[in-house]
Amino acid sequence: MATHNGSEGTVHIGTDPIGELKSYSLEETAETLENTSMGDLARTYSPSLTSFSGSVDVFWDETDTAQIALTLGSTVLIKIYPEGVQSGDKYYSGNAIVTGVTRSASFDGLVEASITVQGTGVLTLATV
Repeated sequence: MATHNGSEGTVHIGTDPIGELKSYSLEETAETLENTSMGDLARTYSPSLTSFSGSVDVFWDETDTAQIALTLGSTVLIKIYPEGVQSGDKYYSGNAIVTGVTRSASFDGLVEASITVQGTGVLTLATV
């Protein structure tokens, strides 16, 4: 069984890697439709629509091309590489709408940003 360190991962917006990346998350969900009929002894379901959403946490860098592209309301191509970007590594790819941007700082810390996205369309799994 293969395992990977979180530090191997990267996230790209289009072809640009997000600089100063601290962490990311990716959530996939699938809806179900109930198809239980009278006389059934248990509820039954069929698969329906899928969706994805995610977030990235960064040290804010106003010169980073990928961070600049993550403006509220924009649609971007996001690529998440959990293993890295070496030949044979797997990655997830899909279009997403930027739904939130939070910037924060403390007097003894760096300026940070947290960006949330909502997928629009299919999330695909591919190989580098």
